[in-house]
Amino acid sequence: MSENDKPLVWVRGEVKTPPFSAVARVKAGFLLRKLQKVDLLEMPDSRPMPTIGKSCHELRIKDQNKTWRIIYFIDKDAILILEIFAKKTQKTPQDVIDMCKKRLARYKK
Repeated sequence: MSENDKPLVWVRGEVKTPPFSAVARVKAGFLLRKLQKVDLLEMPDSRPMPTIGKSCHELRIKDQNKTWRIIYFIDKDAILILEIFAKKTQKTPQDVIDMCKKRLARYKK
């Protein structure tokens, strides 16, 4: 990591095999590394999550039989990982949204 890279702050979750396949874990690592280097990601890899807060997004990682989501917040000096989960429906579960909002509020205090 260079001095200009943003560190990852893991509030919740981890990316490891299992439950991620090795291919999905590498993809997640690649995307997280791009975020650290301050590369802006767009669809289909990432999309904004304004329901959680400004500067919140979700990484979208397809796995063998699951689709993973990594909810993150871009701060001026770090990338905050708020949640990692396997998405099973079109809509992000309300309990995940609520928990991410709480974690973000706690971080901002």
